Amino acid sequence: MNQLFRRKQYSDQEAPSGLLRVLGVWDIVFFGIAAIIGAGSFSSLGEAVFRGGPGVIILYIICGFACGFTALCYAEFASRIPTAGSAYTYAYASFGELIAWVIGWALIMEYSFGNIYVAFSWSDYFTSFMERIGVHIPDYLTCSYTEAKKAFLGGSENKELINAWKTAPIIGNLKFIVDVPALVINGLITWLCYVGVKESKNFNNIFVLLKLFIILLVIAVGIAYINTDNWFPVSTETGVASFMPNGFAGVMSAVSGVFFAYIGFDALSVLSEETKNPQKNLPRGMIISLVLCTVIYIVLTLVLTGMVDYRKFDGVGDPLAFIFEKSNANVAWMEFVVSLAAIIAITTVLLVFQMGQPRIWYAMSRDGLMPKKFMEIHPKYKTPSFATIITGIVVGVPILFTDKSFILDFTSIGTIFAFVLVCGGVLMLPAKEKLKGRFHLPYINGKIIFPVIFIGGLVFFYFWQPAFFNHITDWNDPEKGEFRISIVIFIIINLVLCVLAFLKNLSLIPLIGLSSCLYLLTGMSHNNWFWFLLWFAIGMIIYFSYGYNNSKLNNELNGDLN
Repeated sequence: MNQLFRRKQYSDQEAPSGLLRVLGVWDIVFFGIAAIIGAGSFSSLGEAVFRGGPGVIILYIICGFACGFTALCYAEFASRIPTAGSAYTYAYASFGELIAWVIGWALIMEYSFGNIYVAFSWSDYFTSFMERIGVHIPDYLTCSYTEAKKAFLGGSENKELINAWKTAPIIGNLKFIVDVPALVINGLITWLCYVGVKESKNFNNIFVLLKLFIILLVIAVGIAYINTDNWFPVSTETGVASFMPNGFAGVMSAVSGVFFAYIGFDALSVLSEETKNPQKNLPRGMIISLVLCTVIYIVLTLVLTGMVDYRKFDGVGDPLAFIFEKSNANVAWMEFVVSLAAIIAITTVLLVFQMGQPRIWYAMSRDGLMPKKFMEIHPKYKTPSFATIITGIVVGVPILFTDKSFILDFTSIGTIFAFVLVCGGVLMLPAKEKLKGRFHLPYINGKIIFPVIFIGGLVFFYFWQPAFFNHITDWNDPEKGEFRISIVIFIIINLVLCVLAFLKNLSLIPLIGLSSCLYLLTGMSHNNWFWFLLWFAIGMIIYFSYGYNNSKLNNELNGDLN
């Protein structure tokens, strides 16, 4: 059993990897903005607003709060272990090999499957933009087979998907329905990541500046069209004007869409070996980018929900363009500009995620948990070439047969799970010597403060949302029962953490990060958990059939014994 939890010891100065250190602190900030502000604001934000109403801003604050404390934990790990691998590497140092594999496997899901959703979103905006300039792409070449079939059989009102199913040519007994734009952009981004991080950095920085300008323009123009009555719509159920018309459970039901907006920031930690002075620049870049993006999301959500009634966002995949349509603000030139900006924004997200995944495989291969081919560095471009190509294939193939809604939920749960282990891992780290010029996670004794914060927060929530607690054991409600069961489990786990904090003087910052991320998991449905556990089971089979025996750490230990 101890063999499964053997830990890898990392030194401050790992052996040279062959990767080029070309990224400064503002390059990291720009990569962070590129990853965080993209599909989350230009696509999934519409569904989040529809589910949670104006109150979804609370969920953005909760997610930003959770990610902020998680970023500090990532920063602590990054300052101690300046090597590629992100949460996988950090788990290897704190929890041991088995949990490291689980995290690595979850990160594969986050980056690869997340990029499938992003590629679909890019395709939607690209197709919409081409229509606006008079270029029509056949509907059966702009969506996936699964989406079209599901829409046709389910009686969807989406005319494009229905038309795709009806007009698609038949090859053999199968309708030819392929999302060509999604496949093409995946191929182009894979090539850009293949030819080098320096080229990717320059491309990314230019696009991020343009993207930020457009988003600030959306906010500046949109403010003039805000109707504050939209922030307190009348609930169809109660007839009462409320900031949360669907209740707090309704707000939490949007957690997948909201959290998807934040998952990009942890991708920055995989760039450790390509960052100049990573112990200083990487933590600083992560935190700056997270703060900036959280503020932007909060303001953007207020503008959207102030301009248009939240109920109109049902099924809207391009919310920032939607608010300027003829039926809403009727600003045609902004509708055109936003459509173009979305293509740029989502392209940068694809770039960062596609850079992250090969470096996870690179780190796992270097530890012997994946075949050696994955750590192959291109002699000219100095990138993990084979892993980059495989990433392009792993993202490209599922585009042919999956759909956006499944991918969105599947990606979010794996990412939050990884965040939970990162925060928990920091609690297990030994004290370190403070060195000038490096990030150091401040130690605040959580012995008294954490129990006071949690129990006090619980009391506050009881008086703020008494109706929720009155029905907390009402688990027969199909829409809210799962959330309430999760809340009970969440409360029990946190009471255990309160006891441990008191007995062991645990650090407050990772405790809050851990508790916040555990809370986000309460918004996941049993369907999310089913697919995550299935993915987890596949990973376990691969680990025990290959990784366990080929582990570099295992070979070193066996060598010492011999």
